[in-house]
Amino acid sequence: MATRVWDYLPEYESERADILDAVETVFRSGQLVLGESVRSFEEEFAAYHGVRHCVGVDNGTNAVKLGLQALGVGRGDEVITVSNTAAPTVVAIDAVGATPVFTDVRADTYLMNVELVEAAITPRTRCLLPVHLYGQCVDMAPLERLAAAHGLVILEDCAQAHGARHHGRTAGSMGHAAAFSFYPTKVLGAYGDGGATITSDGDVERALRRLRYYGMEQTYYVVQTPGHNARLDEVQAEILRRKLSRLDRYIAGRRAVAARYAEGLAGTDLVLPETAAGNEHVYYLYVVRHPRRDEIIQALHAFDIHLNVSYPWPVHTMSGFAHLGYAPGSLPVTEALAGEIFSLPMYPSLPVESQERIITALLKVL
Repeated sequence: MATRVWDYLPEYESERADILDAVETVFRSGQLVLGESVRSFEEEFAAYHGVRHCVGVDNGTNAVKLGLQALGVGRGDEVITVSNTAAPTVVAIDAVGATPVFTDVRADTYLMNVELVEAAITPRTRCLLPVHLYGQCVDMAPLERLAAAHGLVILEDCAQAHGARHHGRTAGSMGHAAAFSFYPTKVLGAYGDGGATITSDGDVERALRRLRYYGMEQTYYVVQTPGHNARLDEVQAEILRRKLSRLDRYIAGRRAVAARYAEGLAGTDLVLPETAAGNEHVYYLYVVRHPRRDEIIQALHAFDIHLNVSYPWPVHTMSGFAHLGYAPGSLPVTEALAGEIFSLPMYPSLPVESQERIITALLKVL
């Protein structure tokens, strides 16, 4: 049987009755758009993170985009972030007319190297956008100090870090606002697209609600500031409500998978994930590193094991961002990682026997 890097079907089989009941609940509610399910999910998701407000949107890219707009980031501004991320992080920055400015990442955790951020700040810098990648958090205290010193805002990209903690603080609770994706693969995944932006700032929350609803507030026909149609779907919100109650269980399952990998692959020349001090990792992905990455991935195909690379092309090397002017070698750690990192299958319902087969195959290939 083929083993893929992610598979939702085992989870669906175990939760099918609840998922279908969620759909039935919405269909019988009498309100299919911005109804009780969206309102309740927003309240519960905000409470989980210890913040005051959550605004559900249609996907994670718009969660970043609307978050930037609500924080006042726009044309002419610079946003400091990383190139070792999914392209939507940077697409959202470009979409508001701002310019992404990249810093390199750490060689041990693959997260933003916060020691390089201050040197990247210019008079045009408006926002710091740390990406909590693969399931753990960027070191936030230095960024918070820089933001305070330079009058900057912080938008956390938490698309891969639902439930992760940093020195006891939940990912998403440390910046001025935070963006989440609920794409099906995520630690908290919908059965389709979805996203949310959270904040404790009432002005930011009100701006977010206008922006996701054409720029209207209260009265449907009156646009106050041009916005978008970026509403979280009522069905997905109800499914997410149900799954939010199981989020800590999903995280425990991912950590159990990670522990089995760590034990089974100890002593090999694979570089295994490292958790930064103060972090509680949720293992959205289990990213390993090896100089013979492509050869290993190809060899595992013979065992019907199919892996993924997150990410083989740093954003600054993509043709769509060539205008930013980053020459080869400008982000050496990021570029080195792109040729060596790959992800092992990781999801809470990954059967133990499948994981053991992956470990056995890897040991043979290595």
